[in-house]
Amino acid sequence: MVVPVDGGFPEPAFPGEFEGDAVHCVDYDLEKNLVYFWAESQAEARNVSYRCDLGSGSVTKLAESKYAGIPVGVNEAHDKTVILDAYGAGDHVVYLKENGVEELRLLYGTPIDQRAEDEKPPPNSISECVFVRHDMGLLFFTSLFSDTYGLGYFDLANPTNAQAVAIEGIVHEGSGELTELTHLHGDRYLVCYNIDGCSWLYEGRFDDLELKMKFERVLCGQGELTDGVLESYLFDRAGNRFVLSFSTATSPTQIYLIEGPEREIVTRQTNERVLGVDPSSLSAGEDASFESFDGVRVSARLYMPPDSLGFQGPRPLVYYVHGGPQSQERPDFAWFSMPLIQFLILRGFAVFVPNARGSTGYGFEYMSKVVRDWGGSDRLDHVHAMTEVLTKDSRIDTSRAGVVGRSYGGYMTLTLASRHPELWGAAVDMFGPYDLIGFASRVPETWKPFMAFLMGDPETEQDFLNERSPATYVEDIACPLLVIQGKNDPRVVEVESRELVDKLKGMGKDVEYLMFEDEGHDVLKFDNRVKCYNAITEFFAGHLKP
Repeated sequence: MVVPVDGGFPEPAFPGEFEGDAVHCVDYDLEKNLVYFWAESQAEARNVSYRCDLGSGSVTKLAESKYAGIPVGVNEAHDKTVILDAYGAGDHVVYLKENGVEELRLLYGTPIDQRAEDEKPPPNSISECVFVRHDMGLLFFTSLFSDTYGLGYFDLANPTNAQAVAIEGIVHEGSGELTELTHLHGDRYLVCYNIDGCSWLYEGRFDDLELKMKFERVLCGQGELTDGVLESYLFDRAGNRFVLSFSTATSPTQIYLIEGPEREIVTRQTNERVLGVDPSSLSAGEDASFESFDGVRVSARLYMPPDSLGFQGPRPLVYYVHGGPQSQERPDFAWFSMPLIQFLILRGFAVFVPNARGSTGYGFEYMSKVVRDWGGSDRLDHVHAMTEVLTKDSRIDTSRAGVVGRSYGGYMTLTLASRHPELWGAAVDMFGPYDLIGFASRVPETWKPFMAFLMGDPETEQDFLNERSPATYVEDIACPLLVIQGKNDPRVVEVESRELVDKLKGMGKDVEYLMFEDEGHDVLKFDNRVKCYNAITEFFAGHLKP
């Protein structure tokens, strides 16, 4: 869709071109009026990438693939595009599409149809490619040389010879990973890090002769822009300045302008706040990382009600499990969970938020620990936290504990409530799959190959998926359960949650169902979100008695 800048209603950008597809804008050139789209078919396992001219209305097909086929880099002349296939986390194959050449040229990786049986190439995670050295080479994001990601380079004449790019000028400390590479112009770049869940953004220059990225200054991570999450950032080339949107655990998103030759002028442009709530009543959280059952470090944060709220004695606990599973819970008020966490804090709950194994933000190896192990060691991380970590905190009453999660977090909520019923006094499942075989058969067609790699193949591994499905254990759920679902969810379809509720009611279980007629795989509309937050909080308050 196109929204007229002088006002009016959204209009179709390319009428009739992408009907039946979910379309993502992955790159653009404002000066040349070009955009790059990646379209997912909703009817079959087919992804198509396009270059489109907003001026002429022309649409040029670049590539089609069952396994993503996403544009991840384009040269300045727009006659060369890097196309990426992805078979799973880090398992990427990189191609070059040149104008006038029909076939894609393989640059890096082994296509799946060329692999020997059980062949597993080492992960490379190549993405965010930038043409350098007069289009003779590529600078890119990668996991080839560091588990916590870094930068790499290869010459297009010899792309299998990838080389590490050194990085100079890092000043942050802590545990985390490099997350983004952004080209500004010429040899200037932005590089973003996620360190202990908080954003750091550096501006630097790339020396393509020495293969070094040299950071010159910090844009985010120090001063006022600290202990939070960058929502977005843009560079105004004409004004040589940056605009950032930034949020923390206790502050809604604020917009900042960064100017000056040394980026020394930082000006907040907005004053968003939580209306009607004293900022001192909100919780910034504290580090609560722990060593799990097998020695793996699990990053976590614990949010406690501030003393100013006046609550006395150990607080009942809400245990929050994020979605993904390859995602991360961060101090970000703009995300669904943080306002809910703060709302629960205001009602007297302690809220524990772990980033169990499989989470992003701590390197490729840690993220990969959940691959084909849903409900395995990830589940045991949560059990260990409940039985060996939180029980030692005198501020928390783990005998009054509830668990809540969305999507994969909903799956884990159902898994914990059914396989470890002694731990919970209440549970809230938000659009979580409870039957993994049914879930895998109902996801959009373009998701099915990826889900088979990530979770397990529903056609060849049914016994394994049944063993990991909450459906196998639901009769053991002992606590009251609230199930929340969107009617139009394309991932965890409404019928799956309804089947779960009907099955539990048939067993005589205490279960409530909240279904939003106008939501999908989230709760986005304001009125619905208010209803959702209140429903969850009142449900926990009724059963856990804060």
